[in-house]
Amino acid sequence: MSTLPAAFIGHGNPMNALETNRFTDAWAALGRAMGTPRAVLAISAHWYIAATAVTAMARPRTIHDFFGFPQALFEFEYPAPGLPALAEEVATAAAPDWVGADHDSWGLDHGTWSVLTHMFPDANVPVVQLSVNAAQPLEYHVGLGRKLAPLREQGIFIVASGNVVHNLRRMDFSLEGRGYDWAERFDAAVTAAMTSDPSSLASLAGHPDYALAVPTPDHYLPAAYLAGLAEVAGEPCAVLAEGCELGGISMTSFSVGLSG
Repeated sequence: MSTLPAAFIGHGNPMNALETNRFTDAWAALGRAMGTPRAVLAISAHWYIAATAVTAMARPRTIHDFFGFPQALFEFEYPAPGLPALAEEVATAAAPDWVGADHDSWGLDHGTWSVLTHMFPDANVPVVQLSVNAAQPLEYHVGLGRKLAPLREQGIFIVASGNVVHNLRRMDFSLEGRGYDWAERFDAAVTAAMTSDPSSLASLAGHPDYALAVPTPDHYLPAAYLAGLAEVAGEPCAVLAEGCELGGISMTSFSVGLSG
């Protein structure tokens, strides 16, 4: 079985689930390029808890973890099956770090399904979701990404979903297709790191625009998983799509191993 690619997706607005734009087109193209994986391991910024856990139910529910959006989005379902056996494989790969099995509390949140609905629109690929451990530093997440790398050789597509820049308090709906200067600068710095030396991602905590671009780490940490996967692959990341939206959001997305 060939090694599948891995990706970090800047998922942005939940409405991407229902819309078609240059970002969703890039995600759909990635899905077509890789074919049908055995399963997806999704790492979403929206399951941000003080533990490392993995969904282990046969039928994960679609979670509508937002408010203020059109009713059509609340009615959206992504009925992909789970794969409890993959949850066990993730726990084994992460050892000796502990990974808890979640049988009933979570499911698939919009950081996962708003992306996968474009990659695998028939929802016929099993999906397991991994939490982002809020109690751990960035280096932990890079290291866990390295540990998960062998799963790619077992037919598992690993997709991390967040945003390089995610400052909702600074959003400006008049800035469609643009970011503030500080957002554009930080997005460019992360792109330079991921496409040349992913191991340097942690050093960007010292970037002068980091505090504005990353006011909370939840959306930034998923990128650390792709950095770890890229280190194991021995190659830099490629840009799938890039650009900022509404001032304070980056939709930039990266992949590794797509050409292979």
